[in-house]
Amino acid sequence: MPEITVAIPANETSYALKIEKKLLNKVGKEIAQIFNGSKIMVVTDETVHGYYGETVLNQLKTAGYDVQCIVLPPGEQTKAFSSMPNIYSQLIEFGLTRSDLIIALGGGVVGDITGFAAATYLRGISFVQIPTTLLAQVDSSVGGKVGVDLPEGKNLVGAFYHPKLVLIDPLVLETLTDLSFADGMAEVIKYGCIKDEPFFNLLMDLSSREEVMEQIEYIIEKCCTIKKEVVQADEKDTSERMLLNFGHTLGHAIEAYYNYETYSHGQGVAIGMVELSKIAEEKSLTKSGTTEKIISILEKNHLPTKLAEPRDYAKILTYIKKDKKNFEGSLNVILLNEIGQAQKLKTNRQFFDALKTGGTTN
Repeated sequence: MPEITVAIPANETSYALKIEKKLLNKVGKEIAQIFNGSKIMVVTDETVHGYYGETVLNQLKTAGYDVQCIVLPPGEQTKAFSSMPNIYSQLIEFGLTRSDLIIALGGGVVGDITGFAAATYLRGISFVQIPTTLLAQVDSSVGGKVGVDLPEGKNLVGAFYHPKLVLIDPLVLETLTDLSFADGMAEVIKYGCIKDEPFFNLLMDLSSREEVMEQIEYIIEKCCTIKKEVVQADEKDTSERMLLNFGHTLGHAIEAYYNYETYSHGQGVAIGMVELSKIAEEKSLTKSGTTEKIISILEKNHLPTKLAEPRDYAKILTYIKKDKKNFEGSLNVILLNEIGQAQKLKTNRQFFDALKTGGTTN
């Protein structure tokens, strides 16, 4: 029979991450360097819009762009597939074409849902990330993962779709609540856990949010550099990039079980890192004492290290079977050999069985 081969050259993707205090006051100039179209839709949420919406919109208008804004309710509940038709309708009403641009101004929820809209509207339109939370600045705005949640689990619908530019202004972190700041620190700590023991030790020596902010540019740059290197080695999350999911398998299940209302992403990941390390230590897969170090640094950053209702684990674990890291009946779990060294373990849901009776031993 006839056989035709379709060979498509690999898509060469490259974009800049710019980290600078007061960068938000230069948005118009920065966008002008990478976009010469006419229309820009800014997507943000009510909280961020109150702080920075006017600044960004005025910057873009001054640069000569025709600008409109979509303002979403804040919170993980917004990052649902059911939110997409309204977003698409507003993009269509504005007359946005493939030659135009979308800007995500906000935290991880805004960045993820805006990126997914950009990836799917007209089969792809350029977008820019302007992350305004610590979590988004060090993690979710980098690497091209975009998507939305389903009732069955987190990030089950999405795409790999990179922005044209990421603009990071550390000064916007000053308006974060302590809860939101701590949320981001969970991801910061994760980077030290999986890839960089000296960085982990530096974070351990910082005793307050104020001390973190004194070194915030270095901290953001370090996290983004680690993620850049991992993503460049494995864009589609099939090998090396999975290391970034340390604590996330259980963390995502915790978030989903409580309908994204009881535990934030960072809190879920914090608990996930601890419980996973406890199990791994008990199985002699992780160096003894590692969990104690993780608990210490998380508590210093006001993050939970255990579930308030451990008996809920029996039901929480049912969400793990829906996790994206399930492949061919196996589950890829990320463990630490020790602080700064992570590995991927191919196992199954039974790995978490110790949690069914109310959590691991303390």
